[in-house]
Amino acid sequence: MNRAFSRKKDKTWMHTPEALSKHYIPYNAKFLGSTEVEQPKGTEVVRDAVRKLKFARHIKKSEGQKIPKVELQISIYGVKILEPKTKEVQHNCQLHRISFCADDKTDKRIFTFICKDSESNKHLCYVFDSEKCAEEITLTIGQAFDLAYRKFLESGGKDVETRKQIAGLQKRIQDLETENTELKNKVQDLENQLRITQISTPPAGSVTAKSPSTDIFDMIPFSPVSHQSSIPTHNGMQPPPVPSRSNEIKRDLFGAEPFDPFNCGAGDFPPDIQSKLDEMQ
Repeated sequence: MNRAFSRKKDKTWMHTPEALSKHYIPYNAKFLGSTEVEQPKGTEVVRDAVRKLKFARHIKKSEGQKIPKVELQISIYGVKILEPKTKEVQHNCQLHRISFCADDKTDKRIFTFICKDSESNKHLCYVFDSEKCAEEITLTIGQAFDLAYRKFLESGGKDVETRKQIAGLQKRIQDLETENTELKNKVQDLENQLRITQISTPPAGSVTAKSPSTDIFDMIPFSPVSHQSSIPTHNGMQPPPVPSRSNEIKRDLFGAEPFDPFNCGAGDFPPDIQSKLDEMQ
């Protein structure tokens, strides 16, 4: 279970140098996963990793989970692992960090490579299942190594350092884009909360009209100081005004002025009666 990459000049590769230098070679495969290994290379190292991931996948398959499909993009810059439909990059394994690559001779569908993680500096073994292209994918990665090594010799090592710097900048850009997206989502949430608060809170200085309180009979309590206009009408008609008690009554209920025997004018009565009245006064 090993694949040695020869750098002989007469080595026959499967692809043109331009395809791997200017573009990439795509392959479809099933991704069993990745696991940490103690050594950066070795047949037994990858064999143990394959057994471990196969057992984990067997358990997940019994639970109804399918092995996810991925797209591999191989070039002289590394191996990218993408989601086939969305083309989202799940892993970006730079070529100078890949230390070992092999296909399984006992199971020709399986191929693996070991890559050093850029953040944790741990060695991770990536295991794939390709029914027809396992050996071809391994050879393509070997050709990418060969072309990258030639470019390294031609540039005196400068090309590798430039690629490292570019890869670091690309990762930094990706982190900033993720952070920017999270900040945009937070700002949008704050704007939505502020809009809801403004709708539910009445403007300052506004007075909410209150309905008059009623008693147990659902009637408005009587207030002697209330203005006459505050008394509700009945059937759309205003009640009759209450007569003022301060005014003296000038007429009786028949419309005639009250009789006062002491205020009668002279000549209103016969002389004998008038004289009696005068004596009474």
